[in-house]
Amino acid sequence: YHYSCTFFFVILVLFPHAFSTNTLSSNESLTISSNKTLVSPGDVFELGFFKTTTRNSRNGTDRWYLGIWYKTTSDQRTYVWVANRDNPLHNSIGTLKISHANLVLLDQSNTSVWSTNLAGVVQSPVTAELLANGNFVLRGSYSTEDEFMWQSFDFPVDTLLPEMKLGWKLNSSEKEKILKSWKSPTDPSSGDYSFRLETEEFLYEFYLMKNEFKVHRTGPWNRVRFNGVPKMQNWSYISNNFIDNEDEVAYSFLVNNNNHNIHTRFRMSSTGYLQVITWTKTVPQRNMFWSFPEDTCDLYKVCGPYAYCDMNTTPMCNCIKGFVPKNAGQWELRDASGGCMRSSQLSCGEGDGFLRMSQMKLPETSEAVAVLVDNGLKECKERCVRDCNCTGFANMDSMNGGPSCVIWSGELEDMRNYVA
Repeated sequence: YHYSCTFFFVILVLFPHAFSTNTLSSNESLTISSNKTLVSPGDVFELGFFKTTTRNSRNGTDRWYLGIWYKTTSDQRTYVWVANRDNPLHNSIGTLKISHANLVLLDQSNTSVWSTNLAGVVQSPVTAELLANGNFVLRGSYSTEDEFMWQSFDFPVDTLLPEMKLGWKLNSSEKEKILKSWKSPTDPSSGDYSFRLETEEFLYEFYLMKNEFKVHRTGPWNRVRFNGVPKMQNWSYISNNFIDNEDEVAYSFLVNNNNHNIHTRFRMSSTGYLQVITWTKTVPQRNMFWSFPEDTCDLYKVCGPYAYCDMNTTPMCNCIKGFVPKNAGQWELRDASGGCMRSSQLSCGEGDGFLRMSQMKLPETSEAVAVLVDNGLKECKERCVRDCNCTGFANMDSMNGGPSCVIWSGELEDMRNYVA
């Protein structure tokens, strides 16, 4: 009987621990000194503290962060989210706990350096949980399975995971969700590069920015992919999705694999590249699946107005047929930023026509409008002919009653040609 009783007691102690490694209750805490972490169901993600060391001083300075990383056997950790990226702990004393229905990260002085900052919360008790998809959430006692008081997916850092969204949340104080690079490969503080969605009418396209300057553009979403990223249609195991409703306008993706062996993430690198990186549990080494920009023609407005870029021509910048370089001298020096101008003025009537250009990245949409038409390109052309300010038009795939025609009324800029 003695051994039976002891065995029963051990089971009672270990049983809750085995099923609570991904949760943090209101009476628990994570500390740097305990080296305790939360591990998601499936053992893919892990949440805990990590440190980086700066070399600005003679001895170096440790900076501690609360973050989420892939739980792999790889020697180098891959971080996907950082809570206090711009407000690190400066020594190895730090505590994550739930206080007044908020997640709070405290330093050695018991001062908050990061918090979920929820106001007017009355639900109690509250539990924090690291989900299987890498989302760190805060649940109230009456929350449903998909209902969260707060979630890390609403606050991306440099990484977009499957089911995360980039774009605009229309009915929220935290409206815009962007990717913001690390300052350097070893410094998670906010860097120079960002990837953000801009919307004009019903036209949505992402810009890769360096601080406030546009560096690259994806082209508009055409209901299947971003027009300026033709390789997206070949991503057989990635399902691209765009949400456009009264609550949000955002891009997200899913990984189409039945055994969930492939793990994929988008990352805004500290060197200015948007990367798609994959790995598997059996081969944890990271594989660079795709990187943007891919070549010089992806540079924003590299060829100026009414010109297009083609990596297969010399020079790579070409005037549209019917246009000539605005500054021939600069053009000969391979400076095409001034673009092109019409070789003859339009009469806005008889004699004017249209040039069909295939395999093209559509011009920037800030000077465009999207309209719903019934007869496709024919009606689109008729609308453009009736408007003397119209400079071009294009059709788009129509889904869910969305616009199927785009009309430009200003200069046509940031175009490129793709190999068929």
